[in-house]
Amino acid sequence: MTLLSLLDYASVLIFAITGALVASRAQLDLVGFGFIACLTALGGGTLRDLLLDRNPIFWIATPTYLAVASAAALIVFFTAHLLESRYRALIWLDSLALAVAVPAGAGVALSLDQSPVIVVLMGMITGCMGGVMRDVVIGQVPLLLKQGELYATAAFAGATTAVLITHYLPDASFALVACAGVTWVLRAGSLHFGWHLPVYKSTPPKI
Repeated sequence: MTLLSLLDYASVLIFAITGALVASRAQLDLVGFGFIACLTALGGGTLRDLLLDRNPIFWIATPTYLAVASAAALIVFFTAHLLESRYRALIWLDSLALAVAVPAGAGVALSLDQSPVIVVLMGMITGCMGGVMRDVVIGQVPLLLKQGELYATAAFAGATTAVLITHYLPDASFALVACAGVTWVLRAGSLHFGWHLPVYKSTPPKI
């Protein structure tokens, strides 16, 4: 199994678990669990492949990805009640999923000899859009848009790291591992230490 395939499988599995946890918080049935888990797990990669005109789309070429997401949904359906805090598990698993999905997206773009800008965008899209689809369908504010949190910024920094390293070193594997590390450190730091971007606050007009 190649590193890119491993990253895709890992991101599908972990994002599927986060989708199923969101479904459990919304008290959906088993079909709802499967739908939200698969949407979360496959949404970002699907959009990436469509934009890159990659045919067939990764989970159509290898339906095992769909099976992994469905299996994760089934397991969470029967075990979610065992978690003390499903939201805390959700946000930390989501941070891990982001850290593997961003290098997966960037790696695909690199393998297709895309420009640095496209590599960064594909990393961000793969890492962020599945979670955005999940939250929008459920009807909650996407984690991506939580006030000031490092989410898209973490994805951007990670994908940019991959681009910079591949510019100087031929070893793409090292670049993708570094991408994952930078992405997770920034996202985890935002969750644990409160690292955040400045938030716009309007000031009342002077009279």
